[in-house]
Amino acid sequence: MKIYIIWLIGVVIWNFGVPTATPLEDVVVAVVLSFFSNVMKKYLKL
Repeated sequence: MKIYIIWLIGVVIWNFGVPTATPLEDVVVAVVLSFFSNVMKKYLKL
């Protein structure tokens, strides 16, 4: 659950921090953050 919350915070920061982003950029950032959360899950055991 901690990893999901970190991912969600990243998505919210992205969406409010870069409001002019295109939908494609939003999807790419969400995928990158998801990949990052999977890496954190694997190595940090959260």
